Amino acid sequence: MNKLYWLDQIKLQDRAKVGDKAFYLSKIIQRGYPVMPGFVISAEILRQFLENLNSSESLVADLPYSSLHLDVTNWRQLQQVASRLRQEILSATVTQEWVNTIFQAAREWQTSCLILRPSLAVSTATPGINNISSLLESVFCQCEPEAIALALKRTWSQIFRARSLLYWQHSGINLQQINLAVLVQPVENAIASGSLTANSSGWEIEATWGLGIAIALGEVQPDVYYIQPETGVVLEQQLGNKMLAYGVDNPTSRTFWQPVPNSVLTPDRNCLITYLLPEAQQKRYSLQQEYLQQIISLGTQLISELGKTFTIKWTIIQQTTSDKLYITQVSPSQSISHSHFIRGLGAAGGRVVATALVIINPQQKPEQLPKGVILVVPTVTPDWLPLLQQVGGIITEQGGLTSHAAILARELGITAVVNATSATTLIQTGERLLLDGDRGEVYRIKGDSKEEMERGREKNLLSSHHPNPKAPHPAVTSHLPMIATQLLVNLSQSTLIEQVQNLPVDGVGLLRSELMVLNILNGQHPNSWILSGRQAELLELWSEQIMQFARAFAPRPVFYRSLDWRSQDLPSLSDSLQSSPQSMLGERGTFSYLQNPAVFELELKALGSVQQAGYTNVNLLLPFVRTVEEFVFCRRKVEQAFLTEVVEFQLWMMAEVPSVLFLLPEYVIAGVAGISIGTNDLTQLLLGVDREQGQLAKVFNERHPAVMGAIAQLIQMAKSADIPCSICGQAPALYPEIIDKLVEWGITSISVEPEAVERTYQAIARAEQRLILAAARRKLN
Repeated sequence: MNKLYWLDQIKLQDRAKVGDKAFYLSKIIQRGYPVMPGFVISAEILRQFLENLNSSESLVADLPYSSLHLDVTNWRQLQQVASRLRQEILSATVTQEWVNTIFQAAREWQTSCLILRPSLAVSTATPGINNISSLLESVFCQCEPEAIALALKRTWSQIFRARSLLYWQHSGINLQQINLAVLVQPVENAIASGSLTANSSGWEIEATWGLGIAIALGEVQPDVYYIQPETGVVLEQQLGNKMLAYGVDNPTSRTFWQPVPNSVLTPDRNCLITYLLPEAQQKRYSLQQEYLQQIISLGTQLISELGKTFTIKWTIIQQTTSDKLYITQVSPSQSISHSHFIRGLGAAGGRVVATALVIINPQQKPEQLPKGVILVVPTVTPDWLPLLQQVGGIITEQGGLTSHAAILARELGITAVVNATSATTLIQTGERLLLDGDRGEVYRIKGDSKEEMERGREKNLLSSHHPNPKAPHPAVTSHLPMIATQLLVNLSQSTLIEQVQNLPVDGVGLLRSELMVLNILNGQHPNSWILSGRQAELLELWSEQIMQFARAFAPRPVFYRSLDWRSQDLPSLSDSLQSSPQSMLGERGTFSYLQNPAVFELELKALGSVQQAGYTNVNLLLPFVRTVEEFVFCRRKVEQAFLTEVVEFQLWMMAEVPSVLFLLPEYVIAGVAGISIGTNDLTQLLLGVDREQGQLAKVFNERHPAVMGAIAQLIQMAKSADIPCSICGQAPALYPEIIDKLVEWGITSISVEPEAVERTYQAIARAEQRLILAAARRKLN
């Protein structure tokens, strides 16, 4: 490494070596503005690193001179190539001399935490390159040699991510034209951080407590200040929703904040800590008046340097003598266009541009919705299902990745973003929106002009490639490898049968009855039908619904899960269950059958009607079983309905209440023929996290060691009892890497949403092939 480029010494001729982000910061730090200090690892270092990669992979051997001609429309090939390239980089060794040079330079700041910011410059020979800042993300690391080396490789590897490769090719950019430098800066605990966006029509300041990463990750709704540019007067200010903040995990510098018992180190950012803010602090603005005026004054001065349109990011560091405002990033006008204004959790992939329809009170459900609108609502409950068939997209203020809104959207193929705080306030009915379900972002579209359409296309390129969620599901293809683990599909809507029945699946692993019957109930609880003497009519409709699935998939099995409702799930049904609407669990599952067996008995009669029609492929899956006594009660009802007289019939139960970890042998003795692990409820009950609360999404982790340990134990217990064990929660679809472990442990079958069938099939095939290969190698040795 010849040298590092310090921000206060960068010259004009260094721009290509240091990238645009560092270059703009260097311009203003050299003119006396308060910029966070830093140095740049030049783009030449990355080129040297790639040239020295020792790999037998032909794809990697030509880097950085390869043009990587890919068929980017083949998303599988794109993902595979991106994964191989990034793995090669992450497993390579960074020259120790380079690491020592960086470490010694960073030690001058006497900080425990560093941030590595990608600073990109693309050859000027390439016309039409607009905003590419969102392609690459900053990486945090401890100020230690090994951590620095890993963070540097992670930063470099981002130019080979699938969405990056997609963008380079669509933009006609060769790898030789890409200059990726890395700006290294210290990270200190901040009182507040945020941004100032300036244009001729007005200024907007966003602010939150602690470090600005909370805004970048969409985990807080920042305070917002609207400023008149000419006078610096605050025209309006809005208090945000700031439950948490980020700081540096350095006990010696904890002066203005104190971590609470549930503060956690953030994954992949192990020098940072997340801490919950006291309720009183949440209700306060994060910028004191003096700090606000400093930022406004700074913006006024920067007009002479950057013009009237720019964005800066800032942070206020508490130092020994006095607090100090620092600029951490500068974006002139050409690189700040078209940013998102709401961020949530991407619940169902795809992108859609449509008009917003805002409904403030979800209990005042309309009779119908205009076709193709983006529905914006605080929350979605299952009884919205008949209406959702018409919408083009869904935005909810509440809910996580396993909430009803997310599950319904994925099954129906509707682009969705959940946990978008204050969406019903920030969005107005009639606004034109771009909804990105892959990135969890919402963009405001000002019109249908050619320029806006171009921006929409640019956003498509910047996002990871996904097939159109509205497109028909792919049919069985002859080139798929054989797999031994059964692959099943989760369903509830008969309208999807035609699309799904030819998928490479072995049957229906989860037929969600509560969503299936909403299409026939006409807004009335089943009890109302029974009490009003319409039981026979409801029985006929119910039987026909089940029979459609039995007929389409025969002889493949269909696992019908009986009703699993909570009162708050069905606010619009006139005879809902009587549990408290504030209850997270309610009288759900088999416990409700003991309280009111009439509806369960009707379900069993419907299953009997299907059997009498000649279909023997439908099995019963009992939900949310808390005790062996509940199961025995249901088994007796099943026997009284004569369902067990059909030899093929099997009575299963969901394994989602943690007590099953202790009681499974007793359940088997009581007659359980198989179990299906429901990771959604199992996770929330093991970790004590409500799955409907999107703001706790980082804590609701199906990959948590406790959850994975419970799944492994259930599979092993099922094997010991010689009964099949399936899994039907969202975990395998959301995190395909879990499938390796499931197959290794001996899972019998995996059931996923239709949109996840193809990638799950491939993941199962890879996992099985790895086990076969490992066994063959052991035999050879």
